[in-house]
Amino acid sequence: MMKPRITVLTLGVDDLERSLKFYRDGLGLPTEGIIGTEFEHGAVAFFDLQAGVKLAIWKRVDLAYETKVSLTAPSSTEITIGHNVESKEEVDRVMEIAKNAGATITDPAHDAFWGGYSGHFMDPDGHLWEVVWNPAWEFGE
Repeated sequence: MMKPRITVLTLGVDDLERSLKFYRDGLGLPTEGIIGTEFEHGAVAFFDLQAGVKLAIWKRVDLAYETKVSLTAPSSTEITIGHNVESKEEVDRVMEIAKNAGATITDPAHDAFWGGYSGHFMDPDGHLWEVVWNPAWEFGE
């Protein structure tokens, strides 16, 4: 059986520098910046998330090369990244931070039909993020 242990989420991006600025400077995610430039197809940036989880950005063409998968047109409807927060106010604050960083707000924050509060934004490469407060979830941080 595969152990449920996801440690890195890698997003394929078209412009590594632009995405680095969005996530580091705009959203404030900690990173050492772009590394691996000495290797062909190796330039990547990692951002520290919580407890050993990292977000990586890697050029789409290099990701296709590494995985031996044909490069196709990007699609925003394939995955969302959920960023769970502790209150409605924090949803609003994070959505504003994302907007100021250059994100496109696709779904402004609102009360959700299931009892929570959420909104969606799209990063410069079209990756969708959901910022969400779920009253049934508690944080053990």
